[in-house]
Amino acid sequence: MDGAGTALLIGFVIGLSGALAPGPTLIATIRGSLSEGWTAGPKVSAGHAVIEAGMVVVIIAGIAEIAETISVPIAIIGGVVLILFGVLTLKESANAGISTDAAGPAGNSYVAGAVSSAANPYFWLWWLTVGSSLVLEALIAGPVIVIAFMAGHWFSDFGWFTLVAVGSARGTSVLPLRYYRIILGACGVFLMLFGVSYLLKTVSVW
Repeated sequence: MDGAGTALLIGFVIGLSGALAPGPTLIATIRGSLSEGWTAGPKVSAGHAVIEAGMVVVIIAGIAEIAETISVPIAIIGGVVLILFGVLTLKESANAGISTDAAGPAGNSYVAGAVSSAANPYFWLWWLTVGSSLVLEALIAGPVIVIAFMAGHWFSDFGWFTLVAVGSARGTSVLPLRYYRIILGACGVFLMLFGVSYLLKTVSVW
């Protein structure tokens, strides 16, 4: 697999681990689907993607010129946080569930996707550590790699939230609870392994 293909796959799996985790954006999707049907999924995802695109632009604009001097510290922090997120995701998978009981007006799903992302402290923690590290590494490899990574990341968001919206609009769950927990747990294991390999690669280069 070439560099772009690898970046696409990594972006997808890491993005899926975040999308699967219960949180404000997932709730916004469920609430939107109750009034707008399945279209709430891609709408919420689009609002979420706009905020993330802004983060990527800020990261690139802010660190592109000093990438070589800060790449190692950011990579180390990113690797550690990846492992921590992996542990939390694996732990959460044991009792995680998708509730369709999301009462209250949904409002505009595009806005809900953006606001639910921007108001989530874990979103900022992820992008200021893991996200910036991965974007920085991709940037060093070339802009095509950055695009591939984000494309994979957004593909997972749009795919999962759309499936959730379809299921919620029908009053059903998109995945049996057992399989949902297994997939979430597998994502947690991936994050831990990827974080360890990321740290080992960083230390060997350093």
